[in-house]
Amino acid sequence: MLQTTRCNICPRNCNADRTEFTGSGFCGMGTLPSVARAALHFWEEPCISGEKGSGTVFFTGCALQCVYCQNAEISHAGYQGKTLTPNELSDVFFRLVEQGAHNINLVNPTHFLQAVSEALSCRKLPVPVIYNSGGYEKPESLRMLEGKIDIYLPDFKYSDPEAAQTYSHAKDYPETALAAIEEMIRQCGSPQFDDTGMMQKGVIVRHLILPGKTRNSVSAIHPLRERFGNSIQISLMAQYLPCGKVDAEHYPEINRRITRRELEKVESALFDSGLNGFVQDLGSAEKGYIPAFDLQGL
Repeated sequence: MLQTTRCNICPRNCNADRTEFTGSGFCGMGTLPSVARAALHFWEEPCISGEKGSGTVFFTGCALQCVYCQNAEISHAGYQGKTLTPNELSDVFFRLVEQGAHNINLVNPTHFLQAVSEALSCRKLPVPVIYNSGGYEKPESLRMLEGKIDIYLPDFKYSDPEAAQTYSHAKDYPETALAAIEEMIRQCGSPQFDDTGMMQKGVIVRHLILPGKTRNSVSAIHPLRERFGNSIQISLMAQYLPCGKVDAEHYPEINRRITRRELEKVESALFDSGLNGFVQDLGSAEKGYIPAFDLQGL
């Protein structure tokens, strides 16, 4: 008989039934991790990818499901990844280390947090572990990972609750993500780098600029500066392109790439804030940078 648990691991607080393989919550997933790809990835921030690549593990399903998600193929309902036990997931991590990965990069692990925590407890990894998420997290859930995560890589997508509701069905996103980032900093402290410039500890907060939403972006910088200052790094992302549910009929206001003027406006606000970090160029907005979710490495 399959064991059923009531899940409130993410801010959705579904209280939904989940077995190891099935789930009736917002994410639609069971409790065992479902993975779409595990491979070296070279398109993260320079201090994450380095020269040898980041050992990325892409999980399927999502607790946020933004309408414009570039990974909608695996984050929205319907994709069948490979289901792994915690021990099998740990083996995947170590195979990536053997390939030379600078770190293990857990991409969108929120809804599998308990099993991921178990996998990280199986064997101590010899490289930093990165928790790479949409930022929509419960601090009390993140505390289950204390001592197991070296680098947190959350998004801070919205300062505007209405935009958060329209595009991610999460009006509470701004305050929820800020509280999660605060917990991440508590666990990992200020950014630390080795002699080669590779990040070893700390928090990088990503912000994706949406077309026509520069006010949201500029406003997002202010609470990050005021609450966290240089205890975080900022990664300003220009890679938006229409994906997921975005087309001329659905969400036409964001059915385009961002302009250079939009990027420069937000970039200026970031520089004026005095925060440290990274800025993508417009050339990153290409589908060629979206990896193939073909079960590689599994």
